Amino acid sequence: MIDTRIWIGVQSLLDNYIQVKQEDIVVLAYAPDSSESAAWVTAALQMREVDVRCLSMVPLRDPGFDQRFRSVLPGVAELARRLIVLTLERDTMSHDRAIRAALNDYDQNKCAVFRAISAGEGLFAHALRISPGELTGRNTALLERFMVAKSLRIETAGGTRLRVGIDSSQYRWISNRGIWRPGHFVILPAGEVATYPASIEGVFVADFAFNVNAITERDARLSDHPITVHIERGRAVRYDCEDKETMGFLTESFDKYCAYNVGELGFGTNMGVTVADALNSHVNERRPGIHLGFGQHNQGAGFSYECNIHLDLIAKDGIVWVDDATTPINLEDISPSCGAHPTNSRDEDVFSPELDDIEIDDCCGVLTSDGLRPFTVGAWAE
Repeated sequence: MIDTRIWIGVQSLLDNYIQVKQEDIVVLAYAPDSSESAAWVTAALQMREVDVRCLSMVPLRDPGFDQRFRSVLPGVAELARRLIVLTLERDTMSHDRAIRAALNDYDQNKCAVFRAISAGEGLFAHALRISPGELTGRNTALLERFMVAKSLRIETAGGTRLRVGIDSSQYRWISNRGIWRPGHFVILPAGEVATYPASIEGVFVADFAFNVNAITERDARLSDHPITVHIERGRAVRYDCEDKETMGFLTESFDKYCAYNVGELGFGTNMGVTVADALNSHVNERRPGIHLGFGQHNQGAGFSYECNIHLDLIAKDGIVWVDDATTPINLEDISPSCGAHPTNSRDEDVFSPELDDIEIDDCCGVLTSDGLRPFTVGAWAE
């Protein structure tokens, strides 16, 4: 029997995120590590008598994927309502270019793509239980305050004390809320706002979990051995942890070009994420608290540096004072806004690698230098 919490998450995915109707056609592509998740979703769609067409895919490099994917797509004239493409993967986000190319001939208003990373129990039992509407209200509430701010003061119960400079005229905000827009891919799990800090100084304590763009079996939870990072001029200058193995992991992670840079200031908004997942998972980032991403930035191509690692360290809570305000924002108790969500923020916070490119922009699975094998923690390539 499927866990009730998971089944509720599956139904929320179909009803609240995809908003599937019986006359839709769903193409579900999944990696082997997400076959169980694919089975849950397939069963739910079949119970609704929705036309669902499944295909497996090899992560990152799959020479036959393009042909197999095109073979299950309906003809443009077949569509009575919408074509929905759903992909499920645990550690990676693959074949973005092939998917976009295959869908070029379809009306963008009748073709919706939902791409899920960290597929599994945590995604369905926790993150997907919260609707896009709820996430939009919370994201909007933060963006209304943060996008006009000049400075933030941030504290956590675990000992974080940070002073952050904000420059929204120079650095764009990301707002991941699970809302589909024509021509855009929805990235799941949702529930985060983030930017690049113009300046950041102080001490950050990660006592919830980590999430790194590498394939690792390391337990991501940090409650029993928090990580303390000292930050000066936007860079980690010292880090400490009582656990020796975690210290080794941090040393390997930070021992890269620009890996000490704070490339992301993030705020989770998904109230469904109450416990840390042991898996290296984007679900953990959605926890209502602060997280810092070290290494690769979140500002897209053409920024001042590139780094082949992005290590998110996540605190389990956060209190934020905006500019000179005396009343702070409690990230665990955000009052949703009824205002319109800003239109000048990006949706995506995960990008799919293109293996035949010289430069690989990848926030979901670092690769070896030959671009063929998933990159594992403990064997960092230069």
